[in-house]
Amino acid sequence: RAHLLRGLLPDAVYRCLGEALLLSRVGPAALGSAAADSAALLGRAAGSPPPPPLQPGLAPPGRRHYSKAAADREDDPNFFKTVEGFLDRGASIVGDQLVEDLKTRESEEQKRNRVRGVLRIIKPCNHVLSLSFPIRRDGGSWEVIEGYRTQHSQHRTPCKGGIRYSTDVSVDEVKALASLMAYKCAVVDVLFGGAKASVKINPKNYTDNELENITRRFTLELAKKDFIGPGIDVPAPDMSTGEREVSWIADTYSSTIGHYDINAHACVTGWNPRMDLCCWSFHGIENFINEASYMSILGMTPGFGDKTFVVQGFGNVGLPSMRYLHHFGAKCVGVGESDGSVWNPDGIDPKELEDFKLQHGTILGFPKAKIYEGSILEVDCDILILAASEKQLTKSNTPRVKAKIIAEGANDRQLQKLRNVMVIPDLYLNAGGVTVSYFEWLKNLNHVSYGRLTFRYEWDSNYHLLMSVQESLERKFGKHGGTVPIVPTAEFQDRISGASEKDVVHSGLAYTMECSAKQIMRTAMRYNLGLDPRTAAYVKAIEKVFKAGVTFT
Repeated sequence: RAHLLRGLLPDAVYRCLGEALLLSRVGPAALGSAAADSAALLGRAAGSPPPPPLQPGLAPPGRRHYSKAAADREDDPNFFKTVEGFLDRGASIVGDQLVEDLKTRESEEQKRNRVRGVLRIIKPCNHVLSLSFPIRRDGGSWEVIEGYRTQHSQHRTPCKGGIRYSTDVSVDEVKALASLMAYKCAVVDVLFGGAKASVKINPKNYTDNELENITRRFTLELAKKDFIGPGIDVPAPDMSTGEREVSWIADTYSSTIGHYDINAHACVTGWNPRMDLCCWSFHGIENFINEASYMSILGMTPGFGDKTFVVQGFGNVGLPSMRYLHHFGAKCVGVGESDGSVWNPDGIDPKELEDFKLQHGTILGFPKAKIYEGSILEVDCDILILAASEKQLTKSNTPRVKAKIIAEGANDRQLQKLRNVMVIPDLYLNAGGVTVSYFEWLKNLNHVSYGRLTFRYEWDSNYHLLMSVQESLERKFGKHGGTVPIVPTAEFQDRISGASEKDVVHSGLAYTMECSAKQIMRTAMRYNLGLDPRTAAYVKAIEKVFKAGVTFT
């Protein structure tokens, strides 16, 4: 443990060197601007009006200007403002109902003031932590790493949200993703608050040893500020991170700050690959595409049988979604990746395309499909699955999309309501990931795998049930004491032979997605929202966060 701390926590000389490098890198003006930002935030919290916005190109001296990441352009609106806009729309719809549901001995005006106050509490992010720390690279040079961790709400604890490694990040993006995580958890009844973290690096530019040092140091910085812990804040993998990174995080936390905590390894989730549990996007699409009322509005028939679809992103979300839709009878006519797209109106087999990509490192050149020169988002199809990074659909290209159903498998820039198009929102569709993380977190706290205490008992119960039926039939219909064998079907035999932990988690995920979809549909019907499940999801999230007991302090 002492060796680990010496390797991660710099001594006095290291600290002096790190501070000198930091000052030489950003300049003293950056410290002044940071202080000004803090004063502005404090003034805003005290009720003073916010400072006027900076003009384009006039970023404070010595401070990085993330204009491309967070520019508020007409074609690419500010991410966090867009999320807040949808929240405001949901609040305007459900506000009167929240007032009516209050059963307190207060006047009508007092109730309205209470509801308005709680809705104001729900909207902003509670904590935004900005970090800078030095690391020594393998070549001997020093570099200052920047990172963020945002906690949107502690109406439920711990907070939950992934850690992504990307150079294209900003405080605005992290705040927006943390807000979305809070609302996702509410939609699927997962008892977490929302959070998000990002480290501003391109992992391809660092060795494995350097990435380990960055991850471990970032973990310690979070721990020193009480931004990580099994009951405080639980990170997970996200873009460019995986089970390797969360293993480093868990080891660092349990070896230092959490060495006394029996639940220390529950400080993160995502230890193992998700057992192909990205089928959450399939379950989300399935619940809406089987709803006859929605399909009739779109002029479609329920089910996957005669549907065509396009997948934009052939990774951890896109590939499993393609597999499941193909298995249930839908036909994939196009797949898009960052380096290009392929198209075949007769259909693309997911297994063949996966094998080709594993062999060649790209989907381009796949012999059973043509390279598509245009935008794969604009291909004529029934279902468009957005399974890549954010910001794929904007105001300029959205009108050219021909799909009748848009499934936001990734966090998108919050598409506005489209005419005669149903957008299955990321607020619901992408919430399957945090649902599985919730199951894993509970398993880590319980220190026992799912089903270990019940599998054998359930098998014996099923066996005795079949034997009881057989004996009853033999007593009633058996001739001369003959047997009446009960032969279970193959499907039932698989079940009574014992479900695996994967089967249990799959079942829990499917049930969660089904219940949440029904709640969204009922909410849309109650408030007459038509083909707008996104607003219905926000309304439902607001109701649940409001009822969680958010109070004035």
